[in-house]
Amino acid sequence: MLHLIPAPLHRLALKIGYKLQQRMRRTTGTARDGVSVIGRDIEGQILVVRHSYGPEGWYFPGGGIKSGESPEDAARRELMEETGCEIMGLKLVGLVEEELSGATHKAHLFEGVIEDMPKADGREILEARMFPTHSLPEPLAPTTRLRLKMWQARKS
Repeated sequence: MLHLIPAPLHRLALKIGYKLQQRMRRTTGTARDGVSVIGRDIEGQILVVRHSYGPEGWYFPGGGIKSGESPEDAARRELMEETGCEIMGLKLVGLVEEELSGATHKAHLFEGVIEDMPKADGREILEARMFPTHSLPEPLAPTTRLRLKMWQARKS
């Protein structure tokens, strides 16, 4: 149904929703648990996305876990929604405990292999691209840097 809304109007709604979500987090002091997905191709490149809302930067695909949804299912859903990609060999890397907009937040960090070519929807996601780890785009969001370090430390 949302695909019937013109893309510019949809992007405006996402920006407004993002600001409301931040305000709600500050007011309640809580945030819904979420997921982040480090998808890599067979050459070792990793997938990052650039959103149409929120702070400028490149992020790993991800989002909130819906009520009754497992973190694994949320990771698969968010990756598909944001990039049109499926992931194989999904594994939990670890949990990131952080503060978002003044609220405590827990993110489940996953990794896996992507064989599909990522495609941005032009609404929530403006760009979805694969990059070698030694040549990631800037600005890389601070949350992305933290998750990347956690993932790389696990690989060492």
